[in-house]
Amino acid sequence: MTSTLAHEQQDERRNGPDRRPAPQEPPRPAGPYATHDVTNQPPPLAPYDASDDTALLEGLRREGAGWAEEDVRRLGLRAGGAEAQEWAEQANRHEPELRTHDRYGNRVDEVDFHPSWHHLMRTAVAEGLAGAPWADDRPGAHVARTAGGLVWGHTDAGHGCPTSMTYAAVPALRAQPDLAAVYEPLLTSRVYEPGLRAPTEKPGLLAGMGMTEKQGGSDVRTNTTAATPTAEPGVYTLRGHKWFTSAPMCDVFLVLAQASGGLSCFLVPRVLPDGSRNGFRIQRLKDKLGNRSNASCEPEFDGTVAWLVGPEGRGVKTIIEMVNCTRLDCVMMSAALMRKTLVEAGHHALHRRAFGARLADQPLMRNVLADLALESEAATTLTLRLAGAADRAVRGAGDDGEEAAFRRIATAVGKYWVTKRGPAFTAEALECLGGNGYVEESGMPRHYREAPLLSIWEGSGNVNALDVLRALGREPGTAEALFAELALARGGDARLDAAVARLKDGLGEASPLGARRLVELMALTLQGALLVRHAPSAVADAFCATRLGGDWGHSFGTLPDSAELGTILGRALPGLA
Repeated sequence: MTSTLAHEQQDERRNGPDRRPAPQEPPRPAGPYATHDVTNQPPPLAPYDASDDTALLEGLRREGAGWAEEDVRRLGLRAGGAEAQEWAEQANRHEPELRTHDRYGNRVDEVDFHPSWHHLMRTAVAEGLAGAPWADDRPGAHVARTAGGLVWGHTDAGHGCPTSMTYAAVPALRAQPDLAAVYEPLLTSRVYEPGLRAPTEKPGLLAGMGMTEKQGGSDVRTNTTAATPTAEPGVYTLRGHKWFTSAPMCDVFLVLAQASGGLSCFLVPRVLPDGSRNGFRIQRLKDKLGNRSNASCEPEFDGTVAWLVGPEGRGVKTIIEMVNCTRLDCVMMSAALMRKTLVEAGHHALHRRAFGARLADQPLMRNVLADLALESEAATTLTLRLAGAADRAVRGAGDDGEEAAFRRIATAVGKYWVTKRGPAFTAEALECLGGNGYVEESGMPRHYREAPLLSIWEGSGNVNALDVLRALGREPGTAEALFAELALARGGDARLDAAVARLKDGLGEASPLGARRLVELMALTLQGALLVRHAPSAVADAFCATRLGGDWGHSFGTLPDSAELGTILGRALPGLA
């Protein structure tokens, strides 16, 4: 009796006077097979609406793509549907397989995918998540694509790799207008057709990229792949071995190689115009931590035919626009992964009971979920702001180039910080499910394995932090553009204003040794400024108090008592308000 009374008193203190009473425990099942009856487990999440995200929809409208809201909502329902969720699970369970030869001994170098991979790819391309925005004249087309990626990212992350590279290849290819005239209409197509054929015989193409080599990694200038000119102008043959080339079943690849004039960019088709296979020997597929649905390989070039893109010796300059695009997608996919795992954690907490109450009603769990919701909203809001800058920059909107300068520095800042937050975020969301989250069937381990990739792809944390310093040193307009953006929130929160002042002081002492510290502060002030301007006061206040004001611990779930948890949760996860 005493023990029971003590537990009741603990529950009352835990729930508090303003908390709804703890639901009654369900009746115990009876009968000979009672141990096989399932209780206190959440129902399946799917079907759900992956676009049911207030921060995402507000950002979509704010950044000039409100016209796409109906499509984003439709795609969100499809992404959260049982069929698409099953595609994602199957594509990762049945991993791609390399076939170097056919049954007769002929070299084919093909990768076989589960049908679910093709269903995901077909949907993504048809919905404009590959190169389509480059053929869309509507302002906000690139924002609409990013918003689509944020909701379709609730399925599988792996197939986002070829769609991202296809999107990013278009502006790089424009450095060679004659090639762009042939390939751009196919790369911007909304038709997905797998299988290797002569590129101009297909209704739509996918593009990959082959930059890094075993001896250099991100230091692409040390690449040793050699390019030898042929008698035909602009046509070369390549010899070398690439270390990481994802999605080897793409139709064309942008590749870096050393020509006589220096490091240069080349277009390499898998199939030549006459229908014969180009020299693209897949030595092996990478056995990766995550991203298992997507094939990544080591191709060897030996007499491989390639077309020069841009001038010799300007390979890095040619692909720099490609890097800007893929870095944006790294931020987007990290934000999508955060949102997906937050939704999973919230769903579990809403239906799981412990210690006499739903997890969703336990004060400490509410703190954890609210803290994750803050991080997710900050990531989503920054992602859409970067997409808006990209859209306006590529269209030449504005006369002073400020959006282009802001895009240049803020994309590198966002790539560093948002992708860096992803692994810690997904780990905490997984923990909300407890042991259930550690089981493969929950899907959370797949998300957790995926998270680190986005911080590594397109330059690890150090590469991006140093790139920010490089931009500040070589392009003074980038700092001005960043502070102009921050100034729009001046006076909205004293803690934000103080952080901006610290940032200005820190720029004068910027050094490689402290690059990460500086870029982190840039990211947090930028996110804080966006939330002060665009989010409810409860969200902005909690973010500034914790991320900028120091009223925070060293892990998620350490929001101060003053944080309005109900308001924050109600915005991100309405069922938990």
